Amino acid sequence: MNNDHFTEQDRMERELRAALESLAGGVSAAPTPDTYRTARGDWLRRERRRRLVLAVLIAVVFTFATLIGLWVLNHAPSEPGVIFSGTEGPVVPGGVSGVAP
Repeated sequence: MNNDHFTEQDRMERELRAALESLAGGVSAAPTPDTYRTARGDWLRRERRRRLVLAVLIAVVFTFATLIGLWVLNHAPSEPGVIFSGTEGPVVPGGVSGVAP
């Protein structure tokens, strides 16, 4: 039982060592002198692209909303609505409709 525990621990240790060695192999020892400049340029490029995409999206949404509003106004009924229902003269509060004073 104790021997199995050590072999399992040795196997896990070998696997961990191999994983860490492969991870460490991808890391360079010293960065090049222009690493910061390159990373900053990449970041600025992504930021400009994000802002451009956002501006285009805002313009598209605004244009779409304006076109929908104009379409709705264009298709509104031309006859008068309930508010303007044929009252000829001024409406007197408490007066009877159709009766002249």
